[in-house]
Amino acid sequence: MLAHRGLALDAPENTLLSFAKAVAIGSEFVETDVHLTADGVSVIAHDPTLDRVAGRAAEVSKLTMAELRRIDLGHGQGFCSLEEALDAFPETRFNIDVKSEDAVEATVAAIAAVRADSRVLLTSFSERRRLRLAGLVPDAVTSAGGAGVIRARLASLLGSSSLLENALRGARALQVPERLGAVPLVTERFVAAVHRAGAEVHVWTINDTADMTRLLDLGVDGLVTDRADLALPLIAARS
Repeated sequence: MLAHRGLALDAPENTLLSFAKAVAIGSEFVETDVHLTADGVSVIAHDPTLDRVAGRAAEVSKLTMAELRRIDLGHGQGFCSLEEALDAFPETRFNIDVKSEDAVEATVAAIAAVRADSRVLLTSFSERRRLRLAGLVPDAVTSAGGAGVIRARLASLLGSSSLLENALRGARALQVPERLGAVPLVTERFVAAVHRAGAEVHVWTINDTADMTRLLDLGVDGLVTDRADLALPLIAARS
């Protein structure tokens, strides 16, 4: 179970408080996102702008880390850097979606600064960016980008293990929505094929317990969820 942007029921998403709340209830994995600040820091943020989270018409990339820290996100929280988050939760594994190409080097530097290479999963919608991250942080696990996911789905339909392994290109996970529009993506056949290729299937963003149960019954390995408080006891009961 991956706590999506922490546990943001009583905390702003993607903040130290939301991560603390997720960890406090037993989450071992946190999902988060990073952009690059104006002064070259990898900052925890999902959106490229502040519109949704702070009601301000400003871009994350145009502000310094110090300026972002001072923005009130609620509950006394401001933006935090990736390095701060990794350092604050040394036993927690972080799933990091690198949202922009210019954030790659700063993200790699943040991971190296706290020696977190072995407890991060790096991903990006861009397969090219994911492969670059894999080369720069060889001890990290990576999840295939959008193009890799599509190729993997086609390979599973064709029943070709060689095509599937080529689609994965070293990725140890596929993080996917349950469906692409009206087309089911996560099926029992797809999950079994990915497993045979030595990778895991993580599905996002699943907040209903009935959906969690159904997907776990299909054999998925991870659920990315806003409701870690619901997913953890469900998973524990199944174990």
